[in-house]
Amino acid sequence: MSYSLSDFGSYTVSGRVIKITEGEPQDVSFTRSAKYTHDPRGHFAVEHAYVQYYVPADRNNAPPIVLVHGGGMHGSTWETTPDGRPGWVNLLVGQGYEVHVLDNVERGRSGFAPRLWEGEPLLRSQEEAWAIFRIGPPEGFDTLTPFSGSLFPVEAFDVFARMIVPRWLTTTLLHVDALVALLKRVGSAIVMCHSQGGEITLDAAKRVPERFAGLIGIEPSTTLDDPLILRGIPTVLFAGDFLDCAPHWRTRDRVWRSWVRSMAKADIPASLVSRPKGQAGHTHFPMLDHHSEKCLEVCLQAYSDLKAAC
Repeated sequence: MSYSLSDFGSYTVSGRVIKITEGEPQDVSFTRSAKYTHDPRGHFAVEHAYVQYYVPADRNNAPPIVLVHGGGMHGSTWETTPDGRPGWVNLLVGQGYEVHVLDNVERGRSGFAPRLWEGEPLLRSQEEAWAIFRIGPPEGFDTLTPFSGSLFPVEAFDVFARMIVPRWLTTTLLHVDALVALLKRVGSAIVMCHSQGGEITLDAAKRVPERFAGLIGIEPSTTLDDPLILRGIPTVLFAGDFLDCAPHWRTRDRVWRSWVRSMAKADIPASLVSRPKGQAGHTHFPMLDHHSEKCLEVCLQAYSDLKAAC
C-alpha cells in the first residue's frame, strides 16, 4: 500500500541522567582496527522511551493514535507482519490517522543499561511464545501445527520469534512514566494497547485521564478495579479466539467481560468486541494474523460508535 506523509520522525520521552562513579578505565577494541580507553564512569542518559511518529499528508480530524506494545515485545508489533503484510501502522496512516509508535523503556530502540534495575531480564522461548500466545497447543510446536483454523502466519513463525526481546519484570512504573510523558507531548489521543501494555495504559489513565480521547485494548493483561478511572473515556476491548485452551485465558476472558459490565453500571461507554462476523481463528496477536485489517476495522468502528453515543 502507499500513502503520502507530511511529517515522519522520532523522539524520546521520559528518562533521567545518572552519574556513575565506580569502575576503572580499560582499553577496548570497538572495531578490528580501532582502539580506545573506555571509562565506565560519567553521566549517562537512561530510562527513556523511543517513539516513532507518522503524520499523513491527508490527515483526518480524529485524535492521534498512540500504540503501546505488550510484554517482551516492542513497536514492531504494530508494523509489518511476520509474513510481510502491512501492519496496523500502515493501515492507520493510510486511513489518515496520525500515529505514534512506542518502544517503551528497555525495549527495542530505547535500549537499556546493564545492572540498572533489579532482577535479570527474561527472554521468552519460542516454545513458550507458541503456547502462551495461543498459536497452537504445546505438542504442536515441533511441527508448527497450530490450532485448527488458526489465522496466525505460522510459515513465518521464526520471523515472529525475532520480534521477541528481553524484558525486565520490575520496570512497569518507568513504562507508565514514559507513556504519560508521551501523552503530555502529543495531547489528547486514542491509546491502543496490547497485552502488558493494558496495565501500563490503565495506570497512565489514572494520572492523565484528560489526555485520553479513547482506549482500545487488544487483549489487555490487567484488571479494572475501579471503572471510574475511565470516566469519560470510550473504551473498546478486543478478544481473539481459542480462549478455552488454558485456565489463565478463560480467566482473562471473564476479566474483560467484567470490565465492560462494571463500566456499564457506572454509565461509562464501553464494549467488548471480537473477530469480524464469520471470521474465526485469531490469536493473542490479531494485528499479525491473517485478515488483521478486519480486526482493526472492528475496533475502530466500535470506538466510533461509542464516541457517537456519548
